[in-house]
Amino acid sequence: MSAHPGRAFISAPGRRLRRSARYRSSFQVIVTLLADGRYERLDAHCKDLSQAGIGVLLAAELTSGEVVSLSFTLPGLAQSWELRGVLRHRRGYHYGFEFLSLTAEQEGILKQHIQGLERADFD
Repeated sequence: MSAHPGRAFISAPGRRLRRSARYRSSFQVIVTLLADGRYERLDAHCKDLSQAGIGVLLAAELTSGEVVSLSFTLPGLAQSWELRGVLRHRRGYHYGFEFLSLTAEQEGILKQHIQGLERADFD
């Protein structure tokens, strides 16, 4: 326990502070959003993944806080996932979405899937 409750811990040099560690991953993602009264499907590519969300490359203009549908299949698994996500971060074409609708089963599958992946949260 920390002697200073409420204070942020100091990370290792070069490591970003995050609630959930990010891991490198690569697979196709379909981002679906409601735009101008109709659903728009956009092709994206996963660059990193965590227990809490996903980072994708996407050639589009989205607004922070926007809620979208994320469709993908994790490498090595047959079942496709359809999740809701909220846009929390953007840097250029790299968008970070927080998952909103993970089931307990999906949380377990995701935790197991990322265990063997390389960490991606270095500068």
